[in-house]
Amino acid sequence: MSQTLEPALYVVATPLGNLEDITLRALRVLKEVSIIACEDTRQTQKLLNKYGIETRTLSYHDHNEQNRSAELIVKLEDGESVALVSDAGTPGISDPGYRLITLAIRHKIKVIPVPGPAAFVAALAASGLPTDAVAFGGFLSAKRGERRDQLAAIKDSQATQIFYEAPHRLIETLEDVAEILGPARKVVVAREVTKLYEEFIRGGAQEVFENLRHKEVRGEITLLICKTDLHQSTQPVADIGARLADLIATEKLDEKAALKRLAKETGLGKSELYRRLQRTKKP
Repeated sequence: MSQTLEPALYVVATPLGNLEDITLRALRVLKEVSIIACEDTRQTQKLLNKYGIETRTLSYHDHNEQNRSAELIVKLEDGESVALVSDAGTPGISDPGYRLITLAIRHKIKVIPVPGPAAFVAALAASGLPTDAVAFGGFLSAKRGERRDQLAAIKDSQATQIFYEAPHRLIETLEDVAEILGPARKVVVAREVTKLYEEFIRGGAQEVFENLRHKEVRGEITLLICKTDLHQSTQPVADIGARLADLIATEKLDEKAALKRLAKETGLGKSELYRRLQRTKKP
């Protein structure tokens, strides 16, 4: 016999991509609620079909959120139970849901979280960056000036910063990170987390920028930026040629060993250092 759910708004996390990433509790709630409010009913239906769930669905997205929230509150006040889901991950976390959740709270309707996947948490867990202090900033501004201001504000942050980014803006954003936070600032680009083409690209900001700048980037992107290293060398990138010559002369290193040392000092990859060195040699 199935358990009867109490009338409430259930905020249900759903898989990011792999449909097996869902809890038993989430499946039970989705089966037993009166209605499921979905960001995209077609997307949610794929999950419901996989698990044989026949609960009625209703669209709830950015463009109808205001009117639909009022409609759902009426149903909740009439004693119905409602599950709120987004296309992937946790509703309200850079996804629709905030308006309905806050309206339910104002109407004294119980809001019950059913936890599960969140893209930024999954990306952080596998990033290799410090997790002792973390700040999630949602999406960076699409306007470059505002985005650069956002990055400047976290330059001395002692927390790992996490943002979502659109794939067509990623290269420009990485260039801004390298310029404003420094080429050596460690970053991780987590792409398509839990999906078929999942990928983690790690390294200094400049190195990752150079790695991706000539590639077509697709899919869902999470950008993680390591907290500042107060002891990080501030060797000016413009002095590469002079510093390389100094290492070769004073420490008796060959060019390969000197480049390796300089890579550690600047945070740039050896290939990028070599390219910049070649540019300084051109007449």
